[in-house]
Amino acid sequence: MFSASAELYDAIYFAFKDYAAEAEQIASNIRSLHPEARTILDVACGTAEHARLLATRHGFEVDGLDLNTDFLRLARTKHPSGRFYTADMTRFVIDRKYDAVICMFSSIGYVKTLPALEQALGCFAAHLKSNGVIIVEPFFPPEKMVSGHHSKRSANVNGVQVERVGTTEIKDRMCHLRFDYTITEAGRTRQITEVHDLGLFTEDETLGAFAAVGLQACHEAASASHRGLYIARVR
Repeated sequence: MFSASAELYDAIYFAFKDYAAEAEQIASNIRSLHPEARTILDVACGTAEHARLLATRHGFEVDGLDLNTDFLRLARTKHPSGRFYTADMTRFVIDRKYDAVICMFSSIGYVKTLPALEQALGCFAAHLKSNGVIIVEPFFPPEKMVSGHHSKRSANVNGVQVERVGTTEIKDRMCHLRFDYTITEAGRTRQITEVHDLGLFTEDETLGAFAAVGLQACHEAASASHRGLYIARVR
């Protein structure tokens, strides 16, 4: 997952993704449900842009976890006050509980299957303090995905030009998302390909997974700033 492109991840997403607006919305959602909340665990935190903003602009203490060690290296540089853990979201154990657990930008899709989704949500709940809040931004549901969809993103940072073309292939309840990168630096061009496999879950299936681990969740429809949100608390 982004193993070849970690250094260029921020360059690509900063070109179109409004992290500041998203962090503001996350902070607002947490504080509306839990005004005393101070601590957040960002699951699948990537390079920690949400974590950095939630800490520096909104006053939270934010830790993170991710499987990608290159992302975590960048995250520790970007947000040095946070604690970052290399872990799988379906089976992590941290010796700390949080006022809120978040999992943004469709990262939850990487669990791939409904049983693994339940496992991940169970881990989230296990690391939640009383009165805590869970916020999950889902991947697209199966009815929104078709094979052959193409996307194109480009960015230029520190003299490096990168173009990324994404192509979807849908098989059963999985999205195989292929990213083809063309990277030009110092007059030389190289190409990299990655394939990301993400599970496709309906709203009812996702709400059922929350309920199966003792969480009461509601679903907010997609907006300009997110792909929908699931907001949950312990029942």
